[in-house]
Amino acid sequence: MTTTMRAIDIKGGTGPATSLFVNNLPKPEPAAGEALVKIEAFGLNRMDLLQREGMYPVPPQAPSTLGVEFSGIVERLGDGDCLDFKVGDEVFGLAYGGAYAEYISCSVQTLLHKPAELSWIEAAGIPETWFTAAQAMYLVGQFEPGKSILWHAGASAVSISGIQLSKADNASNIYVTASSQEKIDFCVNKLGATAGYNYKTQDWAAELKKATNGRGVDVIIDFIGASYFQSNLDAAALDGHIVNLAFLGGTKLPAGVDISLFLRKRLRYEGSSLRSRDTSYQKRLRDILLDHMPKFQDGSFKVYVEKVFPFEKIADAHLLMESNQTKGKIICTVGEE
Repeated sequence: MTTTMRAIDIKGGTGPATSLFVNNLPKPEPAAGEALVKIEAFGLNRMDLLQREGMYPVPPQAPSTLGVEFSGIVERLGDGDCLDFKVGDEVFGLAYGGAYAEYISCSVQTLLHKPAELSWIEAAGIPETWFTAAQAMYLVGQFEPGKSILWHAGASAVSISGIQLSKADNASNIYVTASSQEKIDFCVNKLGATAGYNYKTQDWAAELKKATNGRGVDVIIDFIGASYFQSNLDAAALDGHIVNLAFLGGTKLPAGVDISLFLRKRLRYEGSSLRSRDTSYQKRLRDILLDHMPKFQDGSFKVYVEKVFPFEKIADAHLLMESNQTKGKIICTVGEE
């Protein structure tokens, strides 16, 4: 049995997409409660770009290799409780890192059995985005059936997942913002959102207030940060929850921001992350997804894939993600040389 594997490495430790290359690295060993998985495919996420450039706070337990979501076959199990997993099982899951490789070792707490109805590519595109959407909606945003919800960056992979979860779990209305009419049409016509607003050409907060007769939205999932801060407060309903997951619009608030709405509307604005959470927290999200697995199996939930690259074309995959022109997931397949 070999002790090394092919994995994506970064020349100099950090750098641009062109610094990514295939290297031979030590093959991981499964610790207690872990499964060693031979990877068939892995998904890209925006955090990978930041980590590649040395701008992401990597958890201490994470290996240096990029990648947090994958699909593959269990090759070996560590000691201890490995739930119902066994060697040979087809699985997909979430890890703290190390998915840009031929093999990964990760906790069984964040693994799921891959349904036969899902391809390796589809399964690899589920964990990070669907876990994140579930976390933002349920554990942080406290979404309940009958509430309305707004997903910013509507055509992003997380929001694509979240819109489908919102529809399945009976949101009263599902709103999105996006950068083009094409993306809005995709969210409304393909995913089932109620309405969408082009943030480049519309005052989306004002339009939302009109659409809701001044009431606003119960749950807002935000990736933008500072440049949407005031508008989120304006668009939120009484007792609304605003969940912040990223800062694509900056971290410094402009002068003149009116925070009186926090009191007047009894708002909660809460930031959250997933990768820094312990495995018991992540297992709660895994279990939410497990409850929804029949919808993946019957086709109600769809994994939208923008493009698939071979393992060796990882630099091209990163460049595509950097272009901000995608709808859905970018996936890499891991084949033999």
